[in-house]
Amino acid sequence: MIKTIEFDGEKYPFYQSTGFASRFAFPFAEEVCFGQGLDIGCNRHEWKFKNAFPVDPQMNEYDAHNLPSRPQGWDYIFSSHCLEHLVDWVNVLNIWRDALRSGGVLFLYLPHPDQKYWLPYNNRKHVNILHPADIERYLQKNGFTNVFVSERDLNHSFMAIAEKI
Repeated sequence: MIKTIEFDGEKYPFYQSTGFASRFAFPFAEEVCFGQGLDIGCNRHEWKFKNAFPVDPQMNEYDAHNLPSRPQGWDYIFSSHCLEHLVDWVNVLNIWRDALRSGGVLFLYLPHPDQKYWLPYNNRKHVNILHPADIERYLQKNGFTNVFVSERDLNHSFMAIAEKI
């Protein structure tokens, strides 16, 4: 039986209401995220990307604007369902880009705008509506190459990966 939830006349899979969205992106991240990296906004240790250092004020003194430093830069940054909670997502992505080494990978997993409950006027924890095309344009114009952005998955989310120039 497929458990569902309903919001505003739309049905969604129940698993979307339980947190830990990153588990749907992990298989893809394992293909491109190697070395020393960060998981920004993981919320708890058991939800973080394997071998990543967690960046979350629930867990330590770091947050999306204040990252731990690594002199040679980080090999990757993984972040799932975090950017939509941050007021100035462009500045945050600039901070993350600057923390990566040349050739480092940025892996984003974000809520797709067609999921009504996750829109900021329905879910007040979210302050942004992020569209795949906007994320793709930002990455292409702000120091990244090999930019790939997916369409919506069955978790009503999308992935964006890019390599810092």
